Amino acid sequence: MSVVQAEPLTLSGGLTSRFSDNAARTSVNETSDTETRINLTLAHQTDPGKCQARTAADVGYGVWRNDTFEPKNYVGLDFVGNCELVRGLSWQVSDNLRDVTQNPRASDTPDNRTRKNVFRTGPVYSLMLGKLDVLTFSAQYENTEYSEPENTDSERYIGTASWNHTLSETLSGGLRFSSNQAELDSGAEIDTDVASVMFAKSWQATKLSGSIGVSEIESRFGGNTQSSEAVVWDASLEREVNPVTEFYIRASRELTDQTSDFDIRFGEVVFNLRETSAVEVSALDAGLVRQFSDASRVSVGVFANRADYTRTDEVEDRVGLSVNFSRSIATRLSLQTQARYQYRTFDVDNLNDSTYGADIGLSYQLTQNLDIKGRVGHAARDSDLNSSDYRENWISLALDYQFF
Repeated sequence: MSVVQAEPLTLSGGLTSRFSDNAARTSVNETSDTETRINLTLAHQTDPGKCQARTAADVGYGVWRNDTFEPKNYVGLDFVGNCELVRGLSWQVSDNLRDVTQNPRASDTPDNRTRKNVFRTGPVYSLMLGKLDVLTFSAQYENTEYSEPENTDSERYIGTASWNHTLSETLSGGLRFSSNQAELDSGAEIDTDVASVMFAKSWQATKLSGSIGVSEIESRFGGNTQSSEAVVWDASLEREVNPVTEFYIRASRELTDQTSDFDIRFGEVVFNLRETSAVEVSALDAGLVRQFSDASRVSVGVFANRADYTRTDEVEDRVGLSVNFSRSIATRLSLQTQARYQYRTFDVDNLNDSTYGADIGLSYQLTQNLDIKGRVGHAARDSDLNSSDYRENWISLALDYQFF
């Protein structure tokens, strides 16, 4: 992990009340309800040194006035830490915690979410071979746990060896080999081996990196064994188009399982947690961010992903688009608006659906540390299965306070 500069500890709190005219997002018997939520948000990045860490955490508690859903705890965490033990040898720790959807076919409601925690730790050893070559070895233990007991947890052991050669100041390449052994608490075992060629290239305003290789996955469950091979790859491109415009694109194709951290790295990927088999997953994220001279800001993002579950031959595809715009209207008043569209297909059931939403809000700075925010929005889903359709109108009011 690389820390460019330290960031001071920040802590903020908020109180949000959100009214919905269709809280359960159903096609019939729509019910109105209001959720009131209190939350705390913390962020910190340490000074550069032998030990470095970056933390972003959010905790909250929400209750529904008419008991449409049970009271719920909200927790989100992203932590990365790294300590240099001796020259060339370091120990890394990471923890990612967030709510994920359980059943991608159902509406996105509190009853259809579970908390996923992915914890990883282990040593990394780097050995310089002259000035241009470096060998890196790592051994990682990873534990994935879901808050709902019906979801499958896992433990995995990951070993990686790589060689990297510097070809010039702006170009490097190498080889990487990894072995991943996962044990699911359902009794399934999934082993994945990958051999790949990696590269990195930089220009004055552009960075490009990636890898391509071959992966073999073998899953064993109930005395049955299944294996498959595929070409796997990943790529990342970041470009500063001009001083006020940035563009990025990330893409990856892997053989893995639903307890891996793939949906953490690509947030638009939604695994079907009813599946406990190997999955071939591909994902792409791209976006453009532009800052205007009047302090307004616009960002556009597109995404596409596919999950192919090898045991059931079930294929799920999704593509989507999001647009966000913000602008300062007055000294203390600002405007934010966003829109989102997503199209999904479920191959086995021959079902398609579209979800879309839009909202607009205002934020007013009451004092140096206190903001008041209001938003109104609309969300909808159109599906081949009529019982999955819904329409929702909502409005929210929030107070945010920056403690330090």
